[in-house]
Amino acid sequence: MSSTHDTTTGRTSGASRLSSESFGEGPVVTAFGGGHGLAASLRALRRVTSRITAVVTVADNGGSSGRLREEFSCLPPGDLRRALAALCADDRVGRTWAEVLQARFHGDGELAGHAIGNLLIAGLWQELGDPVAGLDMVGELLGTRGRVLPMSLVPLDISAEVIGLDPMRPDETYTLTGQSTVAKTMAEVLTVHLDPANPPACPQAVEAIRESDYLVLGPGSWFTSVIPHLLVPEIADAIIESRAHKILTLNIAPTEETDGFSPARHLEVLAEHEARIRFDTILADRGFAGEDAHLASYARNLGAELVEADLAARDGSARHDTLRLASAYAEIMGCLPH
Repeated sequence: MSSTHDTTTGRTSGASRLSSESFGEGPVVTAFGGGHGLAASLRALRRVTSRITAVVTVADNGGSSGRLREEFSCLPPGDLRRALAALCADDRVGRTWAEVLQARFHGDGELAGHAIGNLLIAGLWQELGDPVAGLDMVGELLGTRGRVLPMSLVPLDISAEVIGLDPMRPDETYTLTGQSTVAKTMAEVLTVHLDPANPPACPQAVEAIRESDYLVLGPGSWFTSVIPHLLVPEIADAIIESRAHKILTLNIAPTEETDGFSPARHLEVLAEHEARIRFDTILADRGFAGEDAHLASYARNLGAELVEADLAARDGSARHDTLRLASAYAEIMGCLPH
Protein backbone atom coordinates (compact mmCIF):
# COMPACT_ATOMS: atom_id res chain seq x y z
CA MET A 1 0.00 0.00 0.00
CA SER A 2 1.21 3.50 -0.78
CA SER A 3 2.15 5.72 2.12
CA THR A 4 3.17 9.28 2.83
CA HIS A 5 6.95 9.63 2.69
CA ASP A 6 8.74 12.29 4.76
CA THR A 7 12.32 13.03 3.78
CA THR A 8 13.21 16.27 5.53
CA THR A 9 16.74 15.32 6.53
CA GLY A 10 17.68 13.54 3.32
CA ARG A 11 16.44 16.28 1.04
CA THR A 12 17.97 19.10 3.01
CA SER A 13 21.40 17.48 2.99
CA GLY A 14 20.93 16.48 -0.66
CA ALA A 15 20.14 20.04 -1.69
CA SER A 16 23.28 21.30 0.00
CA ARG A 17 25.37 18.85 -2.04
CA LEU A 18 23.80 19.68 -5.41
CA SER A 19 26.17 21.58 -7.65
CA SER A 20 24.91 23.79 -10.47
CA GLU A 21 25.25 20.92 -12.96
CA SER A 22 25.40 17.48 -11.30
CA PHE A 23 25.06 13.75 -11.93
CA GLY A 24 26.52 13.35 -15.44
CA GLU A 25 24.04 12.09 -18.00
CA GLY A 26 21.44 10.69 -15.60
CA PRO A 27 18.10 9.03 -16.39
CA VAL A 28 15.95 9.74 -19.44
CA VAL A 29 13.21 12.18 -18.36
CA THR A 30 10.28 13.75 -20.18
CA ALA A 31 8.64 16.73 -18.46
CA PHE A 32 5.27 18.20 -19.40
CA GLY A 33 3.78 21.63 -18.82
CA GLY A 34 4.05 25.21 -19.92
CA GLY A 35 5.02 28.65 -18.73
CA HIS A 36 6.68 29.31 -15.40
CA GLY A 37 5.73 25.96 -13.85
CA LEU A 38 7.50 23.88 -16.47
CA ALA A 39 10.48 26.24 -16.37
CA ALA A 40 10.79 25.65 -12.61
CA SER A 41 10.72 21.89 -13.12
CA LEU A 42 13.30 22.04 -15.93
CA ARG A 43 15.71 24.21 -13.94
CA ALA A 44 15.61 21.54 -11.24
CA LEU A 45 15.77 18.53 -13.58
CA ARG A 46 18.81 19.82 -15.46
CA ARG A 47 20.72 19.40 -12.19
CA VAL A 48 19.72 15.74 -12.10
CA THR A 49 20.14 14.68 -15.72
CA SER A 50 21.20 15.94 -19.13
CA ARG A 51 18.75 13.65 -20.91
CA ILE A 52 15.63 15.80 -20.67
CA THR A 53 12.81 16.35 -23.14
CA ALA A 54 10.36 19.15 -22.38
CA VAL A 55 6.93 18.71 -23.97
CA VAL A 56 5.23 22.09 -24.00
CA THR A 57 1.64 23.27 -24.40
CA VAL A 58 0.94 25.31 -27.55
CA ALA A 59 -2.27 27.16 -26.73
CA ASP A 60 -0.96 30.57 -25.62
CA ASN A 61 -2.91 33.36 -27.30
CA GLY A 62 -1.76 36.42 -25.35
CA GLY A 63 1.07 38.93 -25.53
CA SER A 64 3.96 38.49 -27.93
CA SER A 65 3.08 34.84 -28.60
CA GLY A 66 -0.48 35.71 -29.52
CA ARG A 67 0.64 38.46 -31.88
CA LEU A 68 3.13 36.20 -33.68
CA ARG A 69 0.65 33.35 -33.80
CA GLU A 70 -1.97 35.58 -35.43
CA GLU A 71 0.42 37.23 -37.88
CA PHE A 72 2.29 34.15 -39.06
CA SER A 73 -0.18 31.32 -38.30
CA CYS A 74 2.57 29.61 -36.33
CA LEU A 75 2.77 27.87 -32.98
CA PRO A 76 2.90 30.31 -30.06
CA PRO A 77 6.62 30.42 -29.19
CA GLY A 78 6.48 31.90 -25.66
CA ASP A 79 6.24 28.77 -23.51
CA LEU A 80 8.72 26.99 -25.78
CA ARG A 81 11.12 29.92 -25.33
CA ARG A 82 10.80 29.75 -21.52
CA ALA A 83 11.59 26.04 -21.60
CA LEU A 84 14.70 26.62 -23.74
CA ALA A 85 15.86 29.38 -21.40
CA ALA A 86 15.34 27.11 -18.38
CA LEU A 87 17.56 24.44 -19.96
CA CYS A 88 20.45 26.82 -20.68
CA ALA A 89 23.63 25.90 -18.84
CA ASP A 90 24.07 27.43 -15.41
CA ASP A 91 27.29 29.24 -16.30
CA ARG A 92 28.08 32.75 -17.52
CA VAL A 93 27.40 32.00 -21.20
CA GLY A 94 24.25 30.01 -20.44
CA ARG A 95 22.83 32.65 -18.12
CA THR A 96 23.56 35.36 -20.69
CA TRP A 97 21.72 33.45 -23.41
CA ALA A 98 18.79 32.84 -21.08
CA GLU A 99 18.57 36.56 -20.34
CA VAL A 100 18.73 37.41 -24.06
CA LEU A 101 15.96 34.94 -24.91
CA GLN A 102 13.70 36.41 -22.22
CA ALA A 103 14.48 40.09 -22.90
CA ARG A 104 11.80 42.19 -24.59
CA PHE A 105 11.92 45.15 -26.94
CA HIS A 106 11.06 48.50 -25.39
CA GLY A 107 9.36 51.51 -26.88
CA ASP A 108 6.05 52.09 -28.64
CA GLY A 109 6.78 50.65 -32.09
CA GLU A 110 5.64 47.44 -33.73
CA LEU A 111 8.34 45.40 -31.96
CA ALA A 112 7.51 46.73 -28.50
CA GLY A 113 6.71 43.92 -26.08
CA HIS A 114 8.08 41.13 -28.27
CA ALA A 115 10.52 38.77 -26.57
CA ILE A 116 13.79 38.46 -28.49
CA GLY A 117 13.59 34.67 -28.18
CA ASN A 118 10.10 34.61 -29.67
CA LEU A 119 11.30 36.43 -32.79
CA LEU A 120 14.32 34.14 -33.11
CA ILE A 121 12.15 31.01 -32.89
CA ALA A 122 9.46 32.35 -35.23
CA GLY A 123 12.12 33.43 -37.74
CA LEU A 124 13.72 29.99 -37.76
CA TRP A 125 10.32 28.35 -38.22
CA GLN A 126 9.69 30.58 -41.23
CA GLU A 127 13.12 29.78 -42.68
CA LEU A 128 13.10 26.02 -42.01
CA GLY A 129 9.38 25.26 -42.30
CA ASP A 130 9.71 22.74 -39.47
CA PRO A 131 8.89 23.64 -35.83
CA VAL A 132 10.92 20.78 -34.35
CA ALA A 133 13.99 21.50 -36.48
CA GLY A 134 13.77 25.17 -35.52
CA LEU A 135 13.61 24.39 -31.80
CA ASP A 136 16.48 21.91 -32.11
CA MET A 137 18.57 24.57 -33.84
CA VAL A 138 17.90 27.09 -31.06
CA GLY A 139 18.77 24.43 -28.49
CA GLU A 140 22.04 23.69 -30.28
CA LEU A 141 22.87 27.40 -30.49
CA LEU A 142 22.24 27.84 -26.76
CA GLY A 143 23.87 24.60 -25.67
CA THR A 144 20.74 23.59 -23.79
CA ARG A 145 20.79 20.66 -21.41
CA GLY A 146 17.97 18.77 -23.11
CA ARG A 147 15.43 19.09 -25.91
CA VAL A 148 12.24 21.16 -26.20
CA LEU A 149 9.24 19.94 -28.22
CA PRO A 150 5.66 21.16 -28.73
CA MET A 151 2.93 18.76 -27.60
CA SER A 152 1.26 19.27 -31.00
CA LEU A 153 2.44 20.68 -34.32
CA VAL A 154 -0.76 22.70 -34.73
CA PRO A 155 -1.60 25.76 -32.61
CA LEU A 156 -4.40 25.02 -30.16
CA ASP A 157 -7.01 26.97 -28.26
CA ILE A 158 -8.30 26.25 -24.77
CA SER A 159 -11.92 26.70 -23.76
CA ALA A 160 -13.31 26.22 -20.28
CA GLU A 161 -16.69 25.65 -18.71
CA VAL A 162 -16.88 27.86 -15.63
CA ILE A 163 -19.37 28.64 -12.90
CA GLY A 164 -19.74 31.78 -10.84
CA LEU A 165 -18.71 34.19 -13.59
CA ASP A 166 -21.77 36.37 -13.08
CA PRO A 167 -22.48 37.20 -9.40
CA MET A 168 -26.14 37.70 -10.32
CA ARG A 169 -26.30 34.15 -11.72
CA PRO A 170 -23.92 32.19 -9.48
CA ASP A 171 -25.14 28.75 -10.61
CA GLU A 172 -25.07 29.43 -14.33
CA THR A 173 -22.36 27.83 -16.49
CA TYR A 174 -20.44 29.88 -19.03
CA THR A 175 -17.84 29.06 -21.68
CA LEU A 176 -14.59 31.02 -21.80
CA THR A 177 -12.22 30.78 -24.75
CA GLY A 178 -8.50 31.45 -24.90
CA GLN A 179 -5.67 30.42 -22.60
CA SER A 180 -5.02 33.95 -21.37
CA THR A 181 -8.70 34.38 -20.47
CA VAL A 182 -9.05 31.02 -18.74
CA ALA A 183 -5.82 31.47 -16.78
CA LYS A 184 -6.99 34.77 -15.27
CA THR A 185 -10.65 34.03 -14.61
CA MET A 186 -11.99 34.48 -11.09
CA ALA A 187 -14.80 32.02 -11.84
CA GLU A 188 -14.48 28.35 -10.86
CA VAL A 189 -13.22 26.25 -13.76
CA LEU A 190 -15.11 22.97 -14.13
CA THR A 191 -13.61 21.47 -17.28
CA VAL A 192 -11.31 22.48 -20.11
CA HIS A 193 -11.26 21.44 -23.75
CA LEU A 194 -8.94 21.84 -26.72
CA ASP A 195 -9.84 23.28 -30.11
CA PRO A 196 -9.41 21.47 -32.37
CA ALA A 197 -10.52 18.53 -30.26
CA ASN A 198 -8.30 15.44 -30.27
CA PRO A 199 -5.38 17.22 -31.97
CA PRO A 200 -2.45 15.28 -33.42
CA ALA A 201 0.56 14.91 -31.15
CA CYS A 202 4.07 15.89 -32.11
CA PRO A 203 5.54 12.49 -33.16
CA GLN A 204 8.89 13.24 -31.52
CA ALA A 205 7.10 13.93 -28.22
CA VAL A 206 5.36 10.56 -28.33
CA GLU A 207 8.69 8.88 -29.10
CA ALA A 208 10.33 10.67 -26.16
CA ILE A 209 7.62 9.43 -23.79
CA ARG A 210 8.13 5.85 -24.95
CA GLU A 211 11.88 6.05 -24.37
CA SER A 212 11.72 7.68 -20.92
CA ASP A 213 12.68 6.30 -17.53
CA TYR A 214 10.69 9.03 -15.76
CA LEU A 215 7.72 11.19 -16.73
CA VAL A 216 7.15 14.45 -14.80
CA LEU A 217 3.81 16.29 -15.06
CA GLY A 218 3.51 19.68 -13.36
CA PRO A 219 3.89 22.04 -11.64
CA GLY A 220 2.08 24.81 -13.46
CA SER A 221 -1.29 26.34 -14.19
CA TRP A 222 -3.49 23.30 -13.70
CA PHE A 223 -6.14 23.88 -16.36
CA THR A 224 -4.04 25.66 -19.00
CA SER A 225 -0.58 24.05 -18.69
CA VAL A 226 -0.91 20.66 -16.97
CA ILE A 227 -4.26 19.08 -17.92
CA PRO A 228 -4.06 19.97 -21.67
CA HIS A 229 -1.42 17.26 -22.18
CA LEU A 230 -3.99 14.67 -21.16
CA LEU A 231 -6.40 16.03 -23.81
CA VAL A 232 -4.10 15.12 -26.71
CA PRO A 233 -5.04 11.45 -27.28
CA GLU A 234 -1.63 10.22 -28.48
CA ILE A 235 0.14 11.99 -25.60
CA ALA A 236 -2.31 10.66 -23.01
CA ASP A 237 -2.15 7.12 -24.40
CA ALA A 238 1.64 7.16 -24.45
CA ILE A 239 1.80 8.38 -20.83
CA ILE A 240 -0.73 5.81 -19.63
CA GLU A 241 0.90 2.93 -21.51
CA SER A 242 4.43 3.88 -20.49
CA ARG A 243 6.29 1.74 -17.97
CA ALA A 244 8.25 4.80 -16.85
CA HIS A 245 8.01 6.02 -13.27
CA LYS A 246 5.37 8.76 -13.34
CA ILE A 247 5.72 11.81 -11.08
CA LEU A 248 3.04 14.46 -10.54
CA THR A 249 4.44 17.65 -9.03
CA LEU A 250 1.92 19.85 -7.23
CA ASN A 251 2.16 23.62 -7.04
CA ILE A 252 3.30 25.41 -3.90
CA ALA A 253 -0.15 27.00 -3.65
CA PRO A 254 -3.26 27.34 -5.81
CA THR A 255 -2.93 29.59 -8.86
CA GLU A 256 -5.54 32.09 -10.05
CA GLU A 257 -7.41 29.43 -12.00
CA THR A 258 -7.48 27.02 -9.03
CA ASP A 259 -8.12 29.59 -6.30
CA GLY A 260 -9.70 27.85 -3.31
CA PHE A 261 -8.73 24.36 -4.48
CA SER A 262 -7.32 21.99 -1.89
CA PRO A 263 -4.36 19.81 -2.92
CA ALA A 264 -6.72 16.83 -3.18
CA ARG A 265 -9.05 18.80 -5.45
CA HIS A 266 -6.14 19.28 -7.86
CA LEU A 267 -5.84 15.48 -8.11
CA GLU A 268 -9.58 15.09 -8.45
CA VAL A 269 -9.94 17.43 -11.45
CA LEU A 270 -6.96 15.77 -13.13
CA ALA A 271 -8.70 12.39 -12.86
CA GLU A 272 -11.98 13.92 -14.05
CA HIS A 273 -10.29 14.90 -17.31
CA GLU A 274 -8.48 11.56 -17.78
CA ALA A 275 -9.90 8.76 -15.66
CA ARG A 276 -7.20 6.28 -16.73
CA ILE A 277 -4.28 8.31 -15.41
CA ARG A 278 -2.14 6.77 -12.66
CA PHE A 279 1.07 7.95 -11.02
CA ASP A 280 3.85 6.36 -9.01
CA THR A 281 4.77 9.45 -7.00
CA ILE A 282 2.93 12.64 -6.13
CA LEU A 283 5.40 15.27 -4.98
CA ALA A 284 4.04 18.06 -2.78
CA ASP A 285 5.43 20.89 -0.72
CA ARG A 286 5.02 20.07 2.95
CA GLY A 287 3.30 23.37 3.69
CA PHE A 288 0.66 22.94 0.97
CA ALA A 289 0.18 19.21 1.63
CA GLY A 290 -0.27 19.88 5.33
CA GLU A 291 -3.44 21.84 4.58
CA ASP A 292 -5.26 18.71 3.35
CA ALA A 293 -5.77 15.61 5.48
CA HIS A 294 -7.25 13.77 2.47
CA LEU A 295 -4.30 14.21 0.11
CA ALA A 296 -2.61 10.88 0.90
CA SER A 297 -5.81 8.93 0.30
CA TYR A 298 -6.43 10.74 -3.00
CA ALA A 299 -2.85 9.94 -4.00
CA ARG A 300 -3.48 6.25 -3.27
CA ASN A 301 -6.58 6.41 -5.48
CA LEU A 302 -4.23 7.35 -8.32
CA GLY A 303 -1.87 4.50 -7.40
CA ALA A 304 0.75 6.86 -6.02
CA GLU A 305 2.90 7.37 -2.98
CA LEU A 306 2.66 10.89 -1.58
CA VAL A 307 6.10 12.41 -1.05
CA GLU A 308 6.21 15.59 1.02
CA ALA A 309 9.26 17.85 1.17
CA ASP A 310 10.19 21.47 1.78
CA LEU A 311 10.05 22.74 -1.79
CA ALA A 312 9.02 26.39 -1.46
CA ALA A 313 11.36 29.29 -2.18
CA ARG A 314 12.91 30.68 0.97
CA ASP A 315 11.58 34.18 0.30
CA GLY A 316 8.06 33.01 1.11
CA SER A 317 6.73 33.35 -2.44
CA ALA A 318 4.61 30.66 -4.07
CA ARG A 319 7.53 29.41 -6.15
CA HIS A 320 9.61 26.26 -6.06
CA ASP A 321 13.18 26.55 -4.83
CA THR A 322 15.33 25.11 -7.62
CA LEU A 323 17.79 23.21 -5.43
CA ARG A 324 15.11 21.84 -3.12
CA LEU A 325 13.07 20.62 -6.08
CA ALA A 326 16.18 19.19 -7.75
CA SER A 327 17.04 17.31 -4.57
CA ALA A 328 13.50 15.90 -4.38
CA TYR A 329 13.63 14.71 -7.99
CA ALA A 330 17.11 13.29 -7.49
CA GLU A 331 16.05 11.25 -4.47
CA ILE A 332 12.94 9.90 -6.21
CA MET A 333 15.11 8.93 -9.19
CA GLY A 334 17.89 7.51 -7.03
CA CYS A 335 20.42 9.99 -8.37
CA LEU A 336 21.80 11.64 -5.25
CA PRO A 337 25.63 11.72 -5.33
CA HIS A 338 27.43 9.55 -2.83
